[in-house]
Amino acid sequence: MTAPPVWTNWAGTVSCDVAVAAPASVGELQRVVAAATERGQRVKPVGAGHSFTAIAATDGLQLDLRHLAGIVHADRASGLVTVLAGTRLHDLNEALWQLGLSMTNLGDIDVQTVSGAVSTGTHGTGARFGGIATQLRALELVLADGALLRCSAEENPEIFAAARVGLGALGVVATVTLQCEPAFALAASEAPASLDDVLADLDANVLGNDHFEFYWFPHTRRTLTKRNNRVLPRTGLRPLPPARAWLDDRFLSNTVFDGVNRLTTRRPGLIPRANAIASGALSARDFVDRSYRVFASPRTVRFREMEYAVPRDAVPHVLAEIERWLARSGELVGFPVEVRFAAADDIWLSTAYERESGYVAVHQYHRREHERYFAAVERIATDVGGRPHWGKLHGRDAASLRAAYPRFDEFVAVRDKLDPGRTFDNDYLRRVLG
Repeated sequence: MTAPPVWTNWAGTVSCDVAVAAPASVGELQRVVAAATERGQRVKPVGAGHSFTAIAATDGLQLDLRHLAGIVHADRASGLVTVLAGTRLHDLNEALWQLGLSMTNLGDIDVQTVSGAVSTGTHGTGARFGGIATQLRALELVLADGALLRCSAEENPEIFAAARVGLGALGVVATVTLQCEPAFALAASEAPASLDDVLADLDANVLGNDHFEFYWFPHTRRTLTKRNNRVLPRTGLRPLPPARAWLDDRFLSNTVFDGVNRLTTRRPGLIPRANAIASGALSARDFVDRSYRVFASPRTVRFREMEYAVPRDAVPHVLAEIERWLARSGELVGFPVEVRFAAADDIWLSTAYERESGYVAVHQYHRREHERYFAAVERIATDVGGRPHWGKLHGRDAASLRAAYPRFDEFVAVRDKLDPGRTFDNDYLRRVLG
């Protein structure tokens, strides 16, 4: 008998032996789910495997959605675009541009499937913009019995409120309908700055730019700032020259960065000096390009990540506490801390539910231990009411998360209604939802 294949996520933090089905249509997806439920088998869809948590792991049937990809329908006039769940964001963005459309906001990587991105609460940055799930106008769920349920603000609105960030707990997302807008370009301005200056002008930076974020290099007071702002229609593009883009984004940010982390893994004492050199070597750059090319950057260096959404005005305190803990503990961290911002929204399990949020993401090279560092940051963020990103490492459970989400029990009630037999359950969901 052939052993089942072993599935491993991108970060290498999760693996499991799985039986795999790869449906080629929504109808086939319905039949596969219904048959698995009939057998008493658990079912879990997987997209790009880019979640660091075990949210996509299963001891039953894994659904590979790679064949459920592409645009089903696009209305250029309204901007409404219906997309199959397994569509990768980088493919979707290219296709939308050809239609004269863009997504309103994106995260800083685009390898995920659209359903995985919305289900885990993936977000970008910008004080006026919510996560990707806020761009949803409708979705279709395959339930445990194979039925196809459509929901929107008008049709099954309670389910829609839960399913926009549904954690894969309610059913299998088959399609999503996104509110897009006329294609737009962004003017990107990236420059080094001191952490003190960034924090002193934080409100002006966050509110005065469409999209603002910064990277703080631990063991230094240095940052890299990124300001992305929309340009007027028909503004000419001025992308980075190919040689500069390759040098900055491929060679320095990935190849050289990986080499430095390999070295400092063997000799951790070099990390503070390496961070100082790296941050000191940063140079400013300005360019104008298609929005999705500005939002996302290539990432080839493997790492572990935890990210917390905290009240926006708590960001300086959180960073100061992280810096104090690093100094006390002697922990050495070679990855920058990424800080982003987002508008409040009304999605029940969104990390920005009813709260303007700052996002503090901490990383550690995949060859180094991350547990002590992440646990310390989690304590700091939890103390100010922080909510962990569902697709990134954290140690929270249902008891502590219930207090962080006012609509937590309502989400669980929808789950009980749609999946009483727990066809879509796994260890991760048992921990975070109870």
